Amino acid sequence: MNLRTVVAPSRLPSRISWRKHRAWLVSAAILVALALFDTPQAAESAIFAGRSLLATAPFLVLSVTIVAWAAATGAENLIARMFNGAPAIMIGLGALAGGLSPFCSCGVIPLIAALLTMGVPLPAVMAFWLSSPIMDPSMFVLTAGVLGLEFAVAKTLAAVGLGVFGGTVVHVLMKGGALVDPLRDVRGGGCGGAWIRAPKPVVWRFWAEPDRRTTFGRTALSTTLFLAMWLTLAFLLESLMLAWIPAETVTATLGGEGLLPIATATLVGVPAYLNGYAALPLVGGLVDQGMAPGAGMAFLVAGGVTSIPAAMAVWALVRPKVFTAYISLSLVGALASGVLFQLWSALT
Repeated sequence: MNLRTVVAPSRLPSRISWRKHRAWLVSAAILVALALFDTPQAAESAIFAGRSLLATAPFLVLSVTIVAWAAATGAENLIARMFNGAPAIMIGLGALAGGLSPFCSCGVIPLIAALLTMGVPLPAVMAFWLSSPIMDPSMFVLTAGVLGLEFAVAKTLAAVGLGVFGGTVVHVLMKGGALVDPLRDVRGGGCGGAWIRAPKPVVWRFWAEPDRRTTFGRTALSTTLFLAMWLTLAFLLESLMLAWIPAETVTATLGGEGLLPIATATLVGVPAYLNGYAALPLVGGLVDQGMAPGAGMAFLVAGGVTSIPAAMAVWALVRPKVFTAYISLSLVGALASGVLFQLWSALT
C-alpha cells in the first residue's frame, strides 16, 4: 500500500464541525421522547448508555491518547511505516491479534479509529476489526463450557479466518484502486499526501513545545467528542433493542435444518444486537432442541462482528464504500463459517 493513501491524524479532528455533532441531538431527542412516553425506559436507557460508556472508557482513553500523542510528536509517519510491511504478514497478525483481544463490536471502534487515523493500512485494520469482536480468552472459556470445546475452537478459527479473509479481500480491492482514503472528514489534496511528503520531525518530548502541546490537546478533545457522540447514540439504541426485542424472539426464528436456517441466522445476526455472552445459553438451548449447529455458529459470528449500534459507529467513522465492504464481508464470513461448521458437524 502506498503511503500516499494514509490519513493524517491531525486532519480528522480538524474537519469535525458542529454540523457533524447532530448525533448528540438525536440522542437527546430519543431521551426526551422516552421521558414523555416511557419514563422508566428513559432512565434505564440513560443508565445503560452511561455504564456502557464507562466500560468502554479505558479503551477510548487509550486510543485517543495514542492518536493525540502520535500527532503531537510527529510519530504517526513512523507508526504507519511499521505497518507497511508484507501485506500477508500484516493481515495475519491483525487477524490473530483480533482473535485474542477483549473487544466487542462497539468497544473496538475507538481502537480502529486510532489505527486508521495513524495511517495503518486498511487491510490489516480490517483483519483486526472483523476478528476482534468474535472471540477473546474469556469468551473461549465460556463458549467451551456452554456449547462445548469443539464449538469454541471452531468459533476461534472462524474469527481468525474471517479476519484473514476480510483483510485479503480488502488488500485485493485496494490494489485495484478501491477503498483508498477510508476515513471520513478528510480534506482534499491527495488523501493526506502532503502530510506524508513533508512529515514533521519527530519530537518525543512534545510537551516542551507550545505548538505541539496545543496539537495534543485539540486532537484529543476533538477525537473524544467525535467517538463519544456516536458511541452514546449506539448504546442508547442498543438499550432499546434489548428492552423491546427479546433475545428469545430473535433466536427462536433460527430452528430447522439445511442451508436456509444458516442463511437466516446470518441475516438476523447482522442487524440484531445480542451480547455474545448472553447469546451463548440461548443458542445452546436451541441447539439442544434441534437447531442446526451451523445456524448457531452463523448467528454468533454475524452478531459478534456487527449490529445496528456498532454499524452506526462504523458508518460515522469510514466512507460508504468501506462500510459496505465491512457489512458484506461480515455476511459472507458468517455464512461461510456456519456452512463449514455444519459440514464438520455432519462428518463427526
